[in-house]
Amino acid sequence: MNDRRTTAADEPVLTTTVPSPIGALTLTAIQGSVVGLYMHDQRHAPTSTDGWMRDDAAFKDVVAQLDAYFAGELERFDVELELRGTPFQRRVWAGLLEIPYGETISYGELAQRIGRPKAFRAVGLANGRNPVAVIVPCHRVVAGDGTLGGYGGGLDRKAFLLDLERRRRV
Repeated sequence: MNDRRTTAADEPVLTTTVPSPIGALTLTAIQGSVVGLYMHDQRHAPTSTDGWMRDDAAFKDVVAQLDAYFAGELERFDVELELRGTPFQRRVWAGLLEIPYGETISYGELAQRIGRPKAFRAVGLANGRNPVAVIVPCHRVVAGDGTLGGYGGGLDRKAFLLDLERRRRV
């Protein structure tokens, strides 16, 4: 995972949109690394797509892995990621990648895991800004009482993803 925070104007952003059981997913990549996976109507999705270039072929492996995930045949993605955000956000997102398939943890537990036990609210905010939904499994974080809490893609999608993983894990 690279530590770069912004996209330079000269870096072409490649994109494709693919169907999925949770609706259309838009993938973005820069220099071969996935930098975004956004759901239709997702909070915190990019507001501008100026300069994005459609290139379906650039995402064949990622799309194959997404298809396998939604079919219950893949538990951990193996794609090159470049998560762009603040150092704290990247720390949270790295923590998300360590949550096992089919399991959930609370925002407080994630804060503990990344060494910031009192920062559970900040962890929640960073979780909500995850730029690579599904692959970086922010859906696996729930409220301390076990309820779903929030999800940038909507609670119906979060429930679907958690149910998919629980059913396949059994």
